[in-house]
Amino acid sequence: MSIVESFDLYAPRLVDKEEYFSFGHRACQGCGEALAIRLMCKALGKDTVIVNATGCMEVVSSLYPTTAWKLPWIHVAFPNSASVGSGVEAGLKVLRRKGRIPDRDVKAVSIGGDGGTVDIGIQALSGAMERGHDLLYVCFDNEAYMNTGIQRSGATPFGASTTTDPAGLASFGKKAWKKNVAEIMVAHNVPYVATACHSYPLDFMNKVKKAVKVKGPSYIHCLSVCPTGWRLPPEQCIKAGRMAVQTGIFPLYEVEDGKYRMTIETRELRPVEEYLKLQGRFRHLSEDEKKVIQERVNQEYKRLMNKVECLPSWSDL
Repeated sequence: MSIVESFDLYAPRLVDKEEYFSFGHRACQGCGEALAIRLMCKALGKDTVIVNATGCMEVVSSLYPTTAWKLPWIHVAFPNSASVGSGVEAGLKVLRRKGRIPDRDVKAVSIGGDGGTVDIGIQALSGAMERGHDLLYVCFDNEAYMNTGIQRSGATPFGASTTTDPAGLASFGKKAWKKNVAEIMVAHNVPYVATACHSYPLDFMNKVKKAVKVKGPSYIHCLSVCPTGWRLPPEQCIKAGRMAVQTGIFPLYEVEDGKYRMTIETRELRPVEEYLKLQGRFRHLSEDEKKVIQERVNQEYKRLMNKVECLPSWSDL
């Protein structure tokens, strides 16, 4: 058992026992995104206003007349979670200034899936980051438009089969590489950017806690395993997330005031093949196509490590 795995074993005694995203929602069995939402809410605490773009988590959590949310929560359209979050943040400032609410930190947090972030919502997200709102944006990336039928998005990996990029005689799946929105946010010179995954819960929760303390915009990109869209058994959800990190396909790091730090280090990457073979969406790939993906992962990981100034230690976990 690794240090991180053994530390995660004792996580329950270290986190808030209050559930701000309740059980009884309608997420699919083994949904990694629902787990990630639950972890995020525990890290945020009650002084939070959630702005939720249309997507899986909006649909499963708010079917009238019920709700799974125990925090103030607003459902907004696909493209404007960051815009509405900016307005909430501005409104909170005014209410504090007028003495209408206590002078304490109440954080506006905008969330969206990869469709509502990487594609449809990136204009609003870029604007909010550029304007410098005191806003946390969290993208829950399940790598396709899962809510509407598993269509490809800008975050869908190269070679993955989706309903709009199906594998077959004329296609091997998506032909473009995954859009790296975390690096796009770094280019906006925001104070805090991080990647995360629900399979490393304490790492994710620590990043959320750090992000909400930032005065200004912050961004977290959380990989969220979708057993339905990824074509894997629900019980493989956590393993798939860990394998994404351990193969270097989705490294976990943070960028604080422009300085890169790995939060979960993989000294020797596992072969990409171990990750791909877990998922039906990659079952059609040839050995040559898998080699192309492996080479790309190696290049991207090396490029990232060249930026890193600090590696994790026990005290950081």
